[in-house]
Amino acid sequence: MAGMRTVEELLKLAPDLYDITVFGAEPHGNYNRILLSPVLAGEKTVDDIMLHTREWYAQNGITLHAGDPVVRIDRRQRVVQSQSGLCVPYDRLLLATGSTPFIVPVPGHELPGVIGFRDIADVDTMLQAARTHRHAVVIGGGLLGLEAANGLQRQGMDVTVVHMSASLMNQQLDQPASALLKAALESRGLRFLMQAQTEAIVGKERVEGVRFADGSTIPADLVVMTAGVRPNVALARAAGLHCERAIVVDDTLQSYDPRVYAVGECVQHRRATFGLVAPIWEQARVAGAHLAGAGHRRYVQQASATKLKVTGIDLYSAGDIIGGEGSEDLVLRDPRRAIYKRLVVQGNRLTGAVLYGDVQDGPWYFDLIQQRRDISALRARLLFGQALCSQTQT
Repeated sequence: MAGMRTVEELLKLAPDLYDITVFGAEPHGNYNRILLSPVLAGEKTVDDIMLHTREWYAQNGITLHAGDPVVRIDRRQRVVQSQSGLCVPYDRLLLATGSTPFIVPVPGHELPGVIGFRDIADVDTMLQAARTHRHAVVIGGGLLGLEAANGLQRQGMDVTVVHMSASLMNQQLDQPASALLKAALESRGLRFLMQAQTEAIVGKERVEGVRFADGSTIPADLVVMTAGVRPNVALARAAGLHCERAIVVDDTLQSYDPRVYAVGECVQHRRATFGLVAPIWEQARVAGAHLAGAGHRRYVQQASATKLKVTGIDLYSAGDIIGGEGSEDLVLRDPRRAIYKRLVVQGNRLTGAVLYGDVQDGPWYFDLIQQRRDISALRARLLFGQALCSQTQT
């Protein structure tokens, strides 16, 4: 997604500047990875989430080598070599190698039936397991883990989510919102083991169960690891590019080699790495402009917003939900309607928002956070949303 979005931005500005060659590890064109969860849940098909067909590449004069990843970069000769042995020279190189799922390295993690949740092949594996097996365990109660659990449950599996923290989505939600989310998912039939430490995955020829540090074991025909990702920097590191946690880039998304750019989950900008689509789209816009020779843009990190893609459950999280010294919380609770809102205010500015149940004002709160707007005049009614605040102003 990140790489081809950059190509789109480049084509808008300078469609004839380069001969473009694209290598990809997967055997098809690019697709919307964010929508893998609805595919797993049966709400969309693989065709629905494809962003560019092979015809689009051809129409734009782009040479696509799908299913043939680059395995070596020779920066001195400015040549890339693919798995099939194909060698292609470059004037500019764009790396968008993304990230790989973190597979918890417990005994048994290499057994058949233990997978990540990253690509179409993973979804196919899960759908096949749902047709022939019953028990699924998802390790990791973050955004991706809950979407995987919901999809597997929708496919008829008995699903248990294992999470080391006491709160679901603890990176995006506070405890009250997390508790509402857990109750809603439990009412749908999902089970949760909180503050549980996986000790081993057991089985002989295939996964059969998951054992925990307290000695207990639960059955598992499928184990999905959603305990985080790691930037995929092996290729860049082998080429001698400067990497820390990820490929280090400057404000133009240029690496330490001025001919090599990088975007997406494989990059590190001012010590931060990225996993949400909004900052990656902005990276693509900046990198595309610089590749086109219109290099006036700079990448600036901004607050990000998070939504959960589970039908019937509405939550929204944006900005700094933790707060700090001098910050204040504005809170609205309506237990009967399962509505919870918490706004974090620092001085006269909104810095974070957690919404559950009623999320229609989420984008408005997000704009207030990004614009660093003075909310003094809105403060008394801020929790009640944009419509009421607009009436107050008029």
